[in-house]
Amino acid sequence: MRRVTQAEPIRRRSALRAGAGLTAALAAGCAPAEQDATTTAPAPKPHRTGITTRAAPGPRRFPGQPAQIDHGPRSGDQVALTFHGQGDPAIALALLKQAERARAHLTVLAVGTWLDQHPELARRIVDGGHDLGNHTMHHIGISELPEAEARAEITGCADRIRRLTGSIGSWFRPSRTRTATPLVARLARGAGYPHVLSYDVDSLDYTSPGQEAVVQNVVSAVRPGSIVSLHFGYPDTVKALPSLLEHLDRRGLSAVTCTELLS
Repeated sequence: MRRVTQAEPIRRRSALRAGAGLTAALAAGCAPAEQDATTTAPAPKPHRTGITTRAAPGPRRFPGQPAQIDHGPRSGDQVALTFHGQGDPAIALALLKQAERARAHLTVLAVGTWLDQHPELARRIVDGGHDLGNHTMHHIGISELPEAEARAEITGCADRIRRLTGSIGSWFRPSRTRTATPLVARLARGAGYPHVLSYDVDSLDYTSPGQEAVVQNVVSAVRPGSIVSLHFGYPDTVKALPSLLEHLDRRGLSAVTCTELLS
């Protein structure tokens, strides 16, 4: 596989170095890998009212963009770091904090059962200025499912996000595949997502290759407009993010949400 409104450039290297210190302390206590949720979890607990209760942004249609988007404009100086949302919530929080210290914005595609287990993270992601999207209900191979089951995977997660944030989220990304089949793309449109979000750079962080390999996998392939696939739930990713953001900064690239990238 081949190796995202205007955001502030990532110029604060001192913040990045501070984020790196956080990773070492956190990684020692992190779960070894994110676990796929294949059974239905209990219904979400009521979300406590936070700083804001406004509805999260919903999906947008981007004229001129294809039904399946794998990169943004190549002529700019922005990239999007997208995270499959699942796994240890401590790792998710560490990654969000690292990004925010560096004035970077992320796109998080959340699994529905993960939101059932950790409902507070939905609003935390949105209130941090990040995009929140739909990565199916159970993170199973959606391309192989019958139509009714595939639809339930999409709408089930959309319902969770709506219940927690007031919208179905900004994006849909299919589970266990880089691109959606025509059926899955049609079902996603029917659920309210005009585009399927893919990517053109794969960090391969889910293989736990080590911090340096995660960084190298991204920086060797990233270019303006790239959409990068990363994951919550892996300690290597926590350790790699400050260095990755610093590499992007040195190349004059800013990490923004997919919405910002395409706007």
